[in-house]
Amino acid sequence: MGQDPSQIREEIETTRGRMGDTVEALGYKTDVSARVSDKVGGVRDKITGVAPDKRQVTQGARQAAGVAQENPIGLAIGSLAVGFLAGMLVPSTRIEDEKIGPMADEVKERAKETGQEALERGKEVAQDAAQSAAETAKESGQQHAEELRDSAGQQMEEVRQGS
Repeated sequence: MGQDPSQIREEIETTRGRMGDTVEALGYKTDVSARVSDKVGGVRDKITGVAPDKRQVTQGARQAAGVAQENPIGLAIGSLAVGFLAGMLVPSTRIEDEKIGPMADEVKERAKETGQEALERGKEVAQDAAQSAAETAKESGQQHAEELRDSAGQQMEEVRQGS
């Protein structure tokens, strides 16, 4: 017929616990400012955890400059390519067309090809410099994380010894 009173009390306590959790979750969902604050805090933590510090940026810039210094020919070729391409964009005049004619077209085509090759080489140099800077920033970030972990471990050990 009826259930045991202790079993009913246990079910009531379980239901109260679930309802309390549900009410708490609903309260959080309706508290927009708390949710926004939590979201902003999470994003801020992610950004500050990933963003390199001033020392890392300076070191990456120095390394990129070092790559450019190690390969000045690639940098010069890239600069020339940009100059050639800019020159190709400037329209020719009627007098140039009459005096130089087909030879100008051939020279322009060769210059365009040379400029394209130089541009590709310049891109490679820039990519190498960027990759080198990224690797430096990553290594520096890993080193910083290891230092933090070691420091936290030391502090925990000090707390254990003090207890």
